[in-house]
Amino acid sequence: MDAKASVKVGPFSRKGYSRVATQACDHDFEAQALVTPVGLLLPEEEEFFLYMQTSKVTSDCLADVLETWWHSVKERFGHIRTLVIDLDNGPECHSHRTQFLFRMVAFSHQAGLDIELAYYPPYHSKYNPVERCWGVLEMHWNGALLDTLETVVRFAETMTWKGKRPVVTLVTKTYPLGVRLTKQAMKAVERQVKRLPKLAKWFVDIPCQLSLDGIPIS
Repeated sequence: MDAKASVKVGPFSRKGYSRVATQACDHDFEAQALVTPVGLLLPEEEEFFLYMQTSKVTSDCLADVLETWWHSVKERFGHIRTLVIDLDNGPECHSHRTQFLFRMVAFSHQAGLDIELAYYPPYHSKYNPVERCWGVLEMHWNGALLDTLETVVRFAETMTWKGKRPVVTLVTKTYPLGVRLTKQAMKAVERQVKRLPKLAKWFVDIPCQLSLDGIPIS
């Protein structure tokens, strides 16, 4: 799972090349909107799920994406008991981000899944397979005028990954910034996760059988 850099929506030149003559503004005026693609890739199935987020990407945004995705596929993967999620160590989802860990513990508990968060160290997130999808998306809309949300979504829907088109969802929910747990609440969360010895920052195991009792939210 990964979030791409935000894309400005408007009549802007993106310094790409297109076979179709395109007129664009020569200055970056105020954007009509910002869209941040959040992607979930299933490498073995070669399936790509894209959530085009119009609000800031936060811990709650990423957790909602994961939960929404799971509800859409759980009938197919009912035999799965453990989800291993490859992540970079970004500010919204790093292994000591209190709200993100709290949401992952809650998701594990509600879905009945063991969750394993595997983080790439600095400067190594390029090895996350989902990063290849961002390159394909950039090449697909390179040089195009992304002047409306509908255009952004249409281009995302018509890209292909390993011969398959992604499942694209536009997300317009607004997420507040600065949501975090108190130190006391975070201690309760930490009691419900297991960190890999000597790699505590980079691998977090969340067993589903542990409950959420006693975790106050700030």
